[in-house]
Amino acid sequence: MVFSIASFITQIGVLLVALILLHKPLGLYLDRVFSGNKSRGPERLFYRLAGVDPDTEQSWSVYLRSILVFSAVSILVVFALQRLQGVLPGNNALPGVDPWIAMNTAISFVSNTNWQTYAPEATVGIFVQMCLLAVQNFLSAAVGIVVVVALIRGIVRTKTDRLGNFWVDLARTSFRVLLPVAFVAAIALVIGGVVQNFWPTDVANQASGASQAIPGGPVASQEAIKVLGTNGGGYFNANSAHPLENPNVFTSLFQVFLILLIPSALPYTYGRMVGDQRQGYTIAAVMGTLWLTSTALMGWAVASAQGTATAAAGGLGEGFEQRLGPAASSIFAASTTLTSTGAVNVAHDSLPPLAGGIGMLNMMLGEVAPGGTGSGLYGMLLLAIIAVFIAGLMVGRTPEFLGKKIGPREMKLAALYILVTPTLVLTLAAITALLPEVMANAPASGPHQFSELLYAFTSGANNNGSAFGGITSSGPYLSTMLGIAMLLGRFLPIALVLALAGSLATQRKIPASSGTVPTHGWLFGSLLLSVTVIMTALSYFPALALGPLAEGLIK
Repeated sequence: MVFSIASFITQIGVLLVALILLHKPLGLYLDRVFSGNKSRGPERLFYRLAGVDPDTEQSWSVYLRSILVFSAVSILVVFALQRLQGVLPGNNALPGVDPWIAMNTAISFVSNTNWQTYAPEATVGIFVQMCLLAVQNFLSAAVGIVVVVALIRGIVRTKTDRLGNFWVDLARTSFRVLLPVAFVAAIALVIGGVVQNFWPTDVANQASGASQAIPGGPVASQEAIKVLGTNGGGYFNANSAHPLENPNVFTSLFQVFLILLIPSALPYTYGRMVGDQRQGYTIAAVMGTLWLTSTALMGWAVASAQGTATAAAGGLGEGFEQRLGPAASSIFAASTTLTSTGAVNVAHDSLPPLAGGIGMLNMMLGEVAPGGTGSGLYGMLLLAIIAVFIAGLMVGRTPEFLGKKIGPREMKLAALYILVTPTLVLTLAAITALLPEVMANAPASGPHQFSELLYAFTSGANNNGSAFGGITSSGPYLSTMLGIAMLLGRFLPIALVLALAGSLATQRKIPASSGTVPTHGWLFGSLLLSVTVIMTALSYFPALALGPLAEGLIK
């Protein structure tokens, strides 16, 4: 299979043009959604049913408790209904889901990870797919967006402990942003050839004369929010490599566009909300630089086809979809790991070793380029605060970020945020690597076996959800450990972000002076880019050297 440089560059160009054209309009719309005071009909109905007073704002601790309670109830409901699938309608004649798989799946979809330790078409029916998993795709994406909105309010507001109302923000995000955009996206996917029905699809094999029944279902509607909400869980086991889920190059590129759409527009919203559009442009430029660099490196790694396994297979081919080609797969693989999506249109286990390592490195960066819906921006803003602190030390000034002092409390919260994910990934991977009976679930040997393990915990703790397919994670141990990684990797950073927002909101705003470090422009952008790489990716370098780097350098 030949890597087409022309196709690679053309697809990147089309993506950039589309995203740039929608950067401002969507960013403005998001700003209006969260800055307005009027409630719409569906939202008012939700408030009445939930007993919510939309005019009452919450402190950061109450906002956090609301998120945790909402997520805990969601996990219990998704788990229980999976176990009861056998007696529920729309079960496709499938029994209740195994308890370990049900537990892992519930945590996975509520935490926006969408790690799938099962074959969807053989494990869950239409009811679970449409009424549980697709619903969580909306809600988990909305949670990420409302957290970054709360953080921005903390930066903007002064002398208050109020950050907004979680339930109001959740309703507005779901009803005004995700639902309408997903509806339009689903129609586009249906036009592109993605399946949308409620019955099995009969496919005739003309070569042999035999026929095969492939499970159908509301695939396009779930596919739309799967990528728009940077979720990633596929309707079929092959995910976006399945021809009924992603039939051609157009739908593949359109899915990448949806993955990047909201995360790339949120920096403009940030600039509007803080009253200085230069701030948003600087963040967007750093995100864009990281995305372009990573995508180019992914394309180079795939095109070079280095590694013993790739050479043994005779080059690219195994694990790649012929109808899409390696160029489209490279763009998809880079985008899905730079965000918290985890959807795949190529088997990541079949990528050349250095390409698989780039996918891991993308997640290890904290998925901030442009990252998940909301989570990418709040991750980048935490890195910006650390960059401001470093710049302040260099010039001998008390660090300030948009008029707010960055003191010991703020730096402790930012530092803890940076440490959470590497600690989870490296600790859990190290413990698991010492258990031979568990490592047998990854049948590969040598560096690639460790790569499969490292990828799994990197994906889980960063709420990505993609995997090296060689590892079997449906047993009790890996289901539990990955569940712990997903839970802590999602909600500990959210707690730290909201605590930081609450701390900033209580401060008064300090007027800028000649000694204030500007947080916009190419100079600060370069510092932020350096901090992002140094503070995140380099923490994992020894582990990468034991896995994909070692494998990729073996001749």
